[in-house]
Amino acid sequence: MYKKIFKNQVWHLISIIIAVIVLQVIINCDEGIIGGSLFGVSTNRWFWIAILIPIIHQIYVFIVWRLELYTRIFTRKFGLKKAFKIYAAGFSILFVLRFITVIVLAFSNRKTLDINPIYMHIIAVVITPFVIYLFYSVKKYFTFERAFGIDHFDKGYDVPYVKKGIFRYTNNGMYIFGLAILYLPGLLLLSKAAILVAFFNHVYIWVHYYTVELPDMRYIYKKIPKE
Repeated sequence: MYKKIFKNQVWHLISIIIAVIVLQVIINCDEGIIGGSLFGVSTNRWFWIAILIPIIHQIYVFIVWRLELYTRIFTRKFGLKKAFKIYAAGFSILFVLRFITVIVLAFSNRKTLDINPIYMHIIAVVITPFVIYLFYSVKKYFTFERAFGIDHFDKGYDVPYVKKGIFRYTNNGMYIFGLAILYLPGLLLLSKAAILVAFFNHVYIWVHYYTVELPDMRYIYKKIPKE
């Protein structure tokens, strides 16, 4: 049982350690990344808070998903609807905190990227429609319940893979385009630190996919579609 719950989590831990080391090396090479402050708190501190939140978020999802998937501990104690509602509330809070901490970091570290603002604003304009289309597709076709991981809680959940909206073009729309929203604060405020944290979020979500979600999908659905 424990072997199943912690499957691939050594790689998850190694990925976190490597990421933190690489981030520290990048900071050491360019002190401008942690320049500035906000509300009397240094950018360096905001930076590591903004890194810690997604780590907490994804560990939270891993623990709840795997415990529920293999032990049914939460649905046995609270029932399906209440257990999922409590978990989804925690998920939502942590996801919002990811975005808020990047915004705060961007203000703390604003104007540290020495580049013409128009270029960054153009990139932000290009990214935004994809983000909007992704969230529209999730709401209309995929459902937020499924995005949160209802299939880990509901043993009878058997909904075909969605191939509409943005998911017509990729099965991993949420990972490719959803996290792109985190780049917007850094791009608009020209913040090196915020862009770096957004990039970390984007890379780290794929760690979650390969070490948690993909193995779980293979267990739940037995077969998953190819890209």
